[in-house]
Amino acid sequence: MSSNLAKRAILRPRRACHYDNRTTPTHGRLAQPVRASALHAEGRGFEPLTAHQNGMHIMKSVLGIDAAWSAKNPSGVALARADSGGRWECVALAPSYDSFIALAAGIPVRWDEKPKGARPEPEPLLRAAEHLLDGGRVTAISVDMPMAKVPITKRRASDSAISQKFGSKGCGVHSPSSYMPGAISDQMLKPLVALGYNLAVSEDCKRGASIIEVYPHTALLNLLNRYFRVRYKVGNSLKFWPGTSINERADRLISKFKYIHTGLTGVIQGIPDFLPMAPYRGSLASLKRYEDALDALICAWVGTRYLDGHAVPYGDDTAAIWVPE
Repeated sequence: MSSNLAKRAILRPRRACHYDNRTTPTHGRLAQPVRASALHAEGRGFEPLTAHQNGMHIMKSVLGIDAAWSAKNPSGVALARADSGGRWECVALAPSYDSFIALAAGIPVRWDEKPKGARPEPEPLLRAAEHLLDGGRVTAISVDMPMAKVPITKRRASDSAISQKFGSKGCGVHSPSSYMPGAISDQMLKPLVALGYNLAVSEDCKRGASIIEVYPHTALLNLLNRYFRVRYKVGNSLKFWPGTSINERADRLISKFKYIHTGLTGVIQGIPDFLPMAPYRGSLASLKRYEDALDALICAWVGTRYLDGHAVPYGDDTAAIWVPE
């Protein structure tokens, strides 16, 4: 991740905070992060202050991350928030960590440029999200990547539960290991826990600042009222449509992207029209950035369903994959 962009997002002037005689922020943007850190140190979960407690209206928000399992590949990021009427809107969308942080610095996404891969750095991402939310704290972080409260060394109960439930619909999951995603998973989860977020693995965990693991394929079954997996993955296009040309596969992928985009715009307002037009004559690889951004939006949507009480966990007390109802 570009250190210059991270610094521009992190060091942007903040609103003034009010302090008590212990020099602890009690109001403003720093108040809830400080409170979260204090509760985490005490082994307690964090719940955002209510509007009555904090003297302000607290908006729910979700940071959706389509996390790559390798630092060589970019990760899509989407930010959504609920308005006072409970309607969800897209605040920001980017095909990589760097470009999301750049948005907070006022630099628009260049969809015609190849996004860069990077390891996850949750704190700069959250700072950028806070800026884009006008100082609000992210309520839930929804991630498409295996995460657990114990080291991941083999297939988990959550992976088996999803495959058993949705395998017949083409939505089985790959088995994670200590190598893949390996350290990338810890680099995402551990800093978030240190910042006061809890990995939600059961219905009892549905409170306060949460991290949830999601799987876009099962989410799309619900979103689009499908009985079988949507075929939109760039890397599998030849398997989907054998015997077709690259140009034909590109145009079919874009059609699938638009189908998913239309479904998402029905549940999240303000999603930008960022997809390319067909006929498309770029490389197949250049379409991956659009796939990643769509997956980030799907992650964010599952997070909205989680916060609204319409998602269920599959797994055990160490890891769970959340599926919208």
